[in-house]
Amino acid sequence: IPYLIATATASNCGSVATITGNPQNMVIGALSGISYPAFSAALATVALFGLVAVVVIIRIVYRAEFARTVQLTPEVSRGRMHKGQVLKAVVVCIGLAIAFFAGVPVAKAALIGGAILLLTRAIKPERIYREIDGPLLFMFAGLFVVVAGAEKTLLSPDMIASAKNLGLDDVWRLSGFTAVLSNIMSNVPAVLALRPFIPGLENPERAWLVVAMSSTLAGNFTLLGSVANLIVAEQARAAGTTLSFGAFFKVGLPLTLITLAAGTAWLAFGF
Repeated sequence: IPYLIATATASNCGSVATITGNPQNMVIGALSGISYPAFSAALATVALFGLVAVVVIIRIVYRAEFARTVQLTPEVSRGRMHKGQVLKAVVVCIGLAIAFFAGVPVAKAALIGGAILLLTRAIKPERIYREIDGPLLFMFAGLFVVVAGAEKTLLSPDMIASAKNLGLDDVWRLSGFTAVLSNIMSNVPAVLALRPFIPGLENPERAWLVVAMSSTLAGNFTLLGSVANLIVAEQARAAGTTLSFGAFFKVGLPLTLITLAAGTAWLAFGF
């Protein structure tokens, strides 16, 4: 169980560091205009602190588990490896990383990289297309439509202007508000819901970074907090292991509070 929790929570914490780390960061990157290097420079430290916190908190909460001496025998799946395809994938990944930090638009770089990977005769295209999660893509597409519709019909100029009364210019208040909103309606919808209010704040760039940090780290609060958590839980269930809500929450609660406090302090005083 602690290893499953570590996989999910470390995935969430690590994804804070870059625009391509998770869907909400990509949305923020597109809306804010913050460059890839600037985004990483601001939040990489938060991600690193989060990863350390994951290790420390899990070691404390599940100390009895780590006190036992158990010989683990992993199941290794020996599939066929296409060395040429692996080499091409490595080269493309390195090229993408360079392109991102060089300022190439994320969408353009990703499309070019994906197209290069699809240019192959070693693997039938149908096998690759089967790996695409169509329902997930439709879910996100529908999400954008629903949020855009709500924004057009529910958010009047007066309502947007009244956001100043919420005190969202305060980094701590914005971070807490984003974390709560992310756990109520999930992180991507929370980011989209906050979109009309951020440009009117005193420091929009810092505000976007706070939203990115808080909406991502808030995903560690409960098992339902992020897609990564659900994927880990479903994969574990398929393998015969149940990751319960309570087992996750024992780590998620302190981890979320500590990392949110540290991340907010970093952006409040160090940015």
